Amino acid sequence: MPELQSQLDAIAELAASLRQAALATRHRRGVILSGSLDWCFSAAERISSQTNPEESLWVSHQAPEDANTLDHNAVLKRLGSETELLIYDAHGGFDADAFGAAAGLIRAGGLLLLLTPPLDQWPAQHDPQAERFFKSANGLSRFITRLISIAQRAEGIVLISEHAEIPQLAQPGHRETIIISPKGPCRTKDQAQAVDTIIKAISHQHGYPVVLISDRGRGKSSALGIAAAQLLQSELKRIIVTGPRLNSVAPVFEHAYKLLNTAPQTRGLIEMADARLEYIAPDELIATKPEADLVLVDEAAAIPTPMLAELLTNYQRIVFATTVHGYEGTGRGFALRFNKVLDRQTPGWQKLRLQQPIRWGENDPLEQFIFDALLLNATIATEADLSGLDQSTCQIEKVTAEQLIQDERLLSQIFGLLVLAHYRTRPNDLRQLLDSAGLSLHIIRHRQHIVGVALLIEEGGIDEALGKQVYLGQRRLHGHLLPQSLATHAGILDAPQRHYLRIMRIAIHPAVQGCGLGSKLVRHISGHTDTSRFDCIGTSFGVTTDLFRFWQNLNFVPARLGITREHSSGSYSLLMLHPVSDTGRQLTTMAYSRLQMQLPYLLADSLPDFDQNLAALLIDKTHTNTKQFTAIDWQDVISFAYSTRGYEFCIAAVTKLVDLAMREESVINKLDPQQQQLLQIRVVQKRSWAEAVSQTGLSGRGAAIARLRQTMQRLAQHFCPDEIRSTIKNSLDL
Repeated sequence: MPELQSQLDAIAELAASLRQAALATRHRRGVILSGSLDWCFSAAERISSQTNPEESLWVSHQAPEDANTLDHNAVLKRLGSETELLIYDAHGGFDADAFGAAAGLIRAGGLLLLLTPPLDQWPAQHDPQAERFFKSANGLSRFITRLISIAQRAEGIVLISEHAEIPQLAQPGHRETIIISPKGPCRTKDQAQAVDTIIKAISHQHGYPVVLISDRGRGKSSALGIAAAQLLQSELKRIIVTGPRLNSVAPVFEHAYKLLNTAPQTRGLIEMADARLEYIAPDELIATKPEADLVLVDEAAAIPTPMLAELLTNYQRIVFATTVHGYEGTGRGFALRFNKVLDRQTPGWQKLRLQQPIRWGENDPLEQFIFDALLLNATIATEADLSGLDQSTCQIEKVTAEQLIQDERLLSQIFGLLVLAHYRTRPNDLRQLLDSAGLSLHIIRHRQHIVGVALLIEEGGIDEALGKQVYLGQRRLHGHLLPQSLATHAGILDAPQRHYLRIMRIAIHPAVQGCGLGSKLVRHISGHTDTSRFDCIGTSFGVTTDLFRFWQNLNFVPARLGITREHSSGSYSLLMLHPVSDTGRQLTTMAYSRLQMQLPYLLADSLPDFDQNLAALLIDKTHTNTKQFTAIDWQDVISFAYSTRGYEFCIAAVTKLVDLAMREESVINKLDPQQQQLLQIRVVQKRSWAEAVSQTGLSGRGAAIARLRQTMQRLAQHFCPDEIRSTIKNSLDL
């Protein structure tokens, strides 16, 4: 015990020295404590005892009782706040998203403590945090192995092991630190310039858009709040703030309120005299088009480009702010996609990049460690690198995770392309890329540069019993998008048992898009798929006319249309299949037929705002829907009436049965008035659930669905032959 106390005292002394050195340069430092859980906690608590309890934050499911704690899921909600000591416990698993975000909470002079199992054991340890996102491959975690390697050579990171000597504190290399304290509410020169730029743009006779980009922690959101406050104090009457979520724009309101501290404030609204600052969600802002003197769009990279373009059309005075590295999207992809829109619609737009950190000094070693470990600084080839490219100069090859871990440049270029292609790429996607079972990667290479990437995952092969639960909506399996959607939504009972190769993502370098490389890559995958292992190649994406035609030209067939807009694209998701086996061809034919049967009903009910030109492409005019009940119609009715399948997924069969019942007055009269009214409002008139609830006096949507299920049971008992009904219920284990 005395030896342990002596060791803990030495660790605490080293941590104090690290803090002192960090404060001198406004930097932050990191300590990795590797060993048993008890030892790591003892060391962390000893270090924490030197800090104000309110300034110590634990990210752990098993932190000390009196500790200030967050679980992994809550970390992102704390972005914008600060702490002096952040303790991240990796013994219960390592969530890369939460770790990266948590590190951003540490202010200058602060310390990150990462508690891990012994480093030689950590890569082999079962990780429940990883299992939340994907099925891990057996063996060592390549992601954790790489993380350890980067930490071992990172400046400003000290590794302390339970059974090793306490390391000597090395003097960090020279890092220039710029500290500027401008007058007024802004904390850096960059932030002050951003506020001035916004005010000048808004004050211009015609106004013009402003784009602010920065790494996290540079004060872009607070700059929006400061500018909003100053403009409301001068002449503007209504400023609208929008962003992916109200929580994500909270810093805008917080900093505005500091300058307007006499103004009444509610969540997402600040009012003063006849002026107001208010939050409106992007889709509502586009739909209602309220008048505004200024619109502030925070975390713009997390909003689909078509929606940003519409905002740009509707509002002359508008500011777009986004993060280059971070967890709400990537500013690099945003710039490549949206700059073209800005150049076309408003060529006088202005861009400003905030580079100077606010919560810590420039050249912060902890920030560099996080960027390297989570590849937030992933780079792609330059346009000059790709000169002379055509299809003949490109080679397609399959790349293994082992190759990625051995070639950092290759990994960076591949991940950089994936980041650009999809705004929601996160650090956990890097872990999935390196560690996920069933994941494969095909690339297009031009000389030594990566110009195309396709990320594939194996799905399906689910046993019959579990497949029934998936079909009925009783179970949801992570990582099986195609079979689950085909079963639950398209109503194909045996879909989970089939084997699929899903193209999760496909990314082509923006400098060479339109050259046919995407089609070349998909054709290569289709031509090299092992038909003995798979039934279908599939994909799911936010559908647009161009994307639909792209996949259709590659012989993919539409199989299922989503009924809600994707947050990532603002479009409805479309699932498409390309069969590679006889069983796959039968499945694809059935899925296509099911979609054609459902589409007219969905377009009239759940998809009233669906693009009519796109609907015309999806509807097969040669396909005829019979009014006669088929076995699969009865299966839809019974799975809705007696179980938990959704109404919208069974809408065609349910509507056909109700139409049949409405023609027999004696059957309808056996239903009570509320049941009759519910059928008329929701099924026949296709009015919303909210209207059905209001008109029938039911307590809510859940009660209305339950009542409709009871009503459909009555109709099924009358119209469905007993033998068929009994057979279907038995086959579904109902």
